[in-house]
Amino acid sequence: MSAPADDPTASRAAPGAVSWALAALIAGALFAGASTLFVRLNELGPISSAFHRAFLALPALWLLMAWEDRRARQGRGQVPLSTALRPRDYALLALAGLFFAGDLFFWHLSIMNTAVANATLLATLSPVYVTVILFMLFRERVTSVFLAGTALAIAGAGLLIGDSLAFRPERLQGDLYGVVTGLFLAGYMVTVGRLRLRVGVGTGTLMFWSSLVTALALLPLALILEDRLLAETAFGWLMLVTLALVSHVAGQGLVALAMAYLPTAFAAVGLIMEVVAAALLGWLFLGEGLAPLQWLGAVVVVAGIVVARRGS
Repeated sequence: MSAPADDPTASRAAPGAVSWALAALIAGALFAGASTLFVRLNELGPISSAFHRAFLALPALWLLMAWEDRRARQGRGQVPLSTALRPRDYALLALAGLFFAGDLFFWHLSIMNTAVANATLLATLSPVYVTVILFMLFRERVTSVFLAGTALAIAGAGLLIGDSLAFRPERLQGDLYGVVTGLFLAGYMVTVGRLRLRVGVGTGTLMFWSSLVTALALLPLALILEDRLLAETAFGWLMLVTLALVSHVAGQGLVALAMAYLPTAFAAVGLIMEVVAAALLGWLFLGEGLAPLQWLGAVVVVAGIVVARRGS
């Protein structure tokens, strides 16, 4: 993948930093992939869970934003103060939050109206959408090796999902929701990529303001579409807090951190590791066995990410 001439990462991203960012991306994808486990174990509906994922993360994200601002005042980092952002930057932060709210909302609609396997596979097509968007809007081109790695990773996700994948006429609406999920995720990734590479917004600032918008967008939907917004047991709250801290703060935060140094299209491919994480956690904690072909799928996903990295 060729970066634009004014891409700030061209000069500041040393090989060691890129390797560290790649590790952060994979770790973030694994943490984010754990969200499936926490959503299934808590006692609320999927949309209320999505609201709490963003809302309960806000205190930790505010502390991270304040820490970044303090470092910027002391001259110890290149991240600008959050108070120095322009109105256009805040508009992009709000747009990222709306895209993520759409991603979560349509993902949950998809899994309620079609097979989880269908919803998962269709959501993993987001790297394709990201690549198309970057080319059409910003004329960013990719190599054939990158495209081969992307195709390999998506094929691995299909194998990992197993024989539960089936497209049927009665599931068409849910399948369409899955496609829309991938489109919203692609919009989120492209917007975050612009904020990180062009504006230089810090991870804490990006995550706090976008998560605030995500929570505000999901709150009325949860109140209208589900019968309960608050958990009734300590275990239920524990699962919601864990969802917020592990999947959102750590998961999405590490992904956003990595995107300051990695191409946006490649970061989207790396997120396919979420499927691997969800499958492994289901095997470990929910008794969902994995057939040999599914284990092969996990290996193929990793191989696809490696190939995509070589071509990006």
